[in-house]
Amino acid sequence: MAATDNAAEQAAHIAEKIRAGKTTLGIEFGSTRIKAVLIDDNFQTIASGDYSWASHLEDGLWSYTTEEIWGGLQSAYASMANDVETAYGEKLTHVGHIGFSAMMHGYLAFDEAGELLVPFRTWQNTNTSEAHKKLSELFQYNIPERWSIAHLYQAVLNKEEHVSKVAYFTTLAGYVHWKLTGKKVLGVGDASGMFPIDPTTHTYETAFIEKFDALPEVAAQPWKLENLLPEPLVAGTPAGELTEEGAKLLDPSGALNPGIVLAPPEGDAGTGMVATNSVRVRTGNCPKYLSKRSKKRLRRHLHLRHGGSGAQAQGPPP
Repeated sequence: MAATDNAAEQAAHIAEKIRAGKTTLGIEFGSTRIKAVLIDDNFQTIASGDYSWASHLEDGLWSYTTEEIWGGLQSAYASMANDVETAYGEKLTHVGHIGFSAMMHGYLAFDEAGELLVPFRTWQNTNTSEAHKKLSELFQYNIPERWSIAHLYQAVLNKEEHVSKVAYFTTLAGYVHWKLTGKKVLGVGDASGMFPIDPTTHTYETAFIEKFDALPEVAAQPWKLENLLPEPLVAGTPAGELTEEGAKLLDPSGALNPGIVLAPPEGDAGTGMVATNSVRVRTGNCPKYLSKRSKKRLRRHLHLRHGGSGAQAQGPPP
């Protein structure tokens, strides 16, 4: 009887936190699952939901459709919201904050009207070898095949019809965040998988942008790179609020209210760094999933060549 009373008291306490908005919702777009997790102000999980999905080949490239992105997000959110109502008797109408993370890199390119120009090209694609090699040589800085700038440049090299129409390109997390808030921003970690970041200014490497824009095949385009990229934001920076349209997109039932503050959308590397307490400089982690790679937090860039020996020290592998 005492245990039952304690459980009821605990549920009532959590319900009070839900009503007061002392909660944070995190949603992660992984390669095989979309996860929605609601935590309280003590960082304890109080509800969760998920949705399983898988990439597929579209025109020979790995992709997810926009229908899968939004349908999966809505399903994961609805499952989490149902968990809240079942466990605590509360219909979820608001949360304290929301943050998205997703698989990094890849290529989601849009025209001036905000229309997707080509199907989403994920980090899994390896059709960007030429761009990887040429940009790594140009910058003297490793540009992996999966990075967003490699995808854009490969499309330029391939003379793809859509390239001249690009007005904006971003990652999966950046795309979802943009549609929910209207803000074309990206967490600095996710942004660093689009284009190299200057660790002192926390924005894109200006010298690299200038070199890229000066390439003859790029200079022939009607755009400049800096105008296509999302604005990088450091952790803790408010990154917009859930709009009325965004609330309906996330929760088609209409229960969720707009006005919720969102964190900068981040990449999955950041989740691994936080989970392994390896965010600080001179720390690192080595995930076993997806690829054999290690991530290290450095005080300065590693460039491709040092001195005259010809030895190479690289950042992330292609």
